[in-house]
Amino acid sequence: MAQENASHDHYLMKPFFIIIFFLNMASCSYGVGVNWGTMATHQLPPNKVVKMLQENGFDKLKIFDADEWVMAALLGTNIEIMLAIPNNMLEELSKNPKAADSWVYENVTSYLYPGGLNIKYIAVGNEPFLKEYNGTYLMYTLPALKNIQTSLNNAGHGSTIKATVPFNADVYYSPDSDMVPSAGDFRPEVRDLTIEIINFLYLNNAPFTVNIYPFLSLYGNDHFPFDFAFFDGNNRPLMDGNSVYSNVFDANLDTLLYALEKAGYADMRIIIGEVGWPTDGDKNANTQNARRFNMGLLKHCLSGNGTPKRKGIIDVYLFSLIDENAKSTAPGNFERHWGILEFDGKPKYQLDLKGLQNDKGLVAVEGVKYMEKQWCILDPDATNLHYLANSIDYACSLSDCTALGYGSSCNGLSLEGNASYAFNMYYQVNNQKDWDCDFSGLAILTDQDPSQKGCQFPIMISHGSCLGSHKGLLAFGGIYIFLVLFLL
Repeated sequence: MAQENASHDHYLMKPFFIIIFFLNMASCSYGVGVNWGTMATHQLPPNKVVKMLQENGFDKLKIFDADEWVMAALLGTNIEIMLAIPNNMLEELSKNPKAADSWVYENVTSYLYPGGLNIKYIAVGNEPFLKEYNGTYLMYTLPALKNIQTSLNNAGHGSTIKATVPFNADVYYSPDSDMVPSAGDFRPEVRDLTIEIINFLYLNNAPFTVNIYPFLSLYGNDHFPFDFAFFDGNNRPLMDGNSVYSNVFDANLDTLLYALEKAGYADMRIIIGEVGWPTDGDKNANTQNARRFNMGLLKHCLSGNGTPKRKGIIDVYLFSLIDENAKSTAPGNFERHWGILEFDGKPKYQLDLKGLQNDKGLVAVEGVKYMEKQWCILDPDATNLHYLANSIDYACSLSDCTALGYGSSCNGLSLEGNASYAFNMYYQVNNQKDWDCDFSGLAILTDQDPSQKGCQFPIMISHGSCLGSHKGLLAFGGIYIFLVLFLL
């Protein structure tokens, strides 16, 4: 606030500086967020990852759990944090306000001090209304949201830290009879409950958070117009009255905006909590498509052009930062390959985070240490291959063979190459123990890199956790049985 004795010239200059401020904000200084998931068998040291985030200019971060090592690494950085609460905690938090108080104290209040964390949002659950969850979290989400926001308020944080719920885009739709954004509405079976949540968010000045994945429009749908998934395509646009849609992202987001308008919340603030493109695990998942999508996304979201229905900069969090080889593959093999960085923190492609589409490389995670340069492969002299199929399936079920799937980076390997890849992945994720390179006498160790063009046989980083703590890998090993039998 200006002092009362400020000069007349000072007041004349104020509008000028305000104009310059907003021009600068619109042009380049609006930050890009990123999601940092840690479902990996061998995790990078959090302090090195945080240093990389700062060097690349990320100033907004979403993390999926209150991991003490990650939180400690972020201390003093001033990176704006969206801190998530896992779905498996929603029931307890919905029924027990004291549990919410305890969670807020331990994971928020305890970090709010000079030189601490800059927590901006609490994400209550992760896509809890997803169709595939069959209503598991429906009755818990709103009560948990209310209890967390009340706890934040009672602790004195409510004016600066807001609780939100990251929804999947499947919570809204356009009917088959009128598939345009202006026909958008919330799914009938969750409409009333979704609007209750929206009302609570609105009254608390909290944003509606949504995850949008144009990649999934292409996945498994060969009839979807390919270029419509990107921002620079030449496909025929979608016409909706006077509105022209040249990409599915805008059409999807405006479908939400129309649904919100129908519900009476036309001015609801929106955050895109997750959006990105995977680089492996599907025929359309590769570095070329990922770079094309993310470069176009950032240019579009930061330009201020907005969508046909709402102009302005779009608040967006890229998904994701680093590949996670212990994620469930139930949605598809691509689930483990969303990162803009490899598992070891190396950038996969150039990406200009200011949205200017310059050929600007990302800074890698520095000082990464690897295990010894040795690989486990199929013994070229092996003759008794009776147990080969079972050995491949066993190795893949307890590691990560998603790169071997149809259309993936290692899809072109021979049967012997598939076996070597599977054996090596099992050997690496189990920290190169000698007894993990046997497979009924079919495997041997080599110091010659068996990687082929476009297909990397990785060596794990030496700083990492054991596979045994990531049971999510074990649950979907059966998906590889078909792959092995097909290859044989």
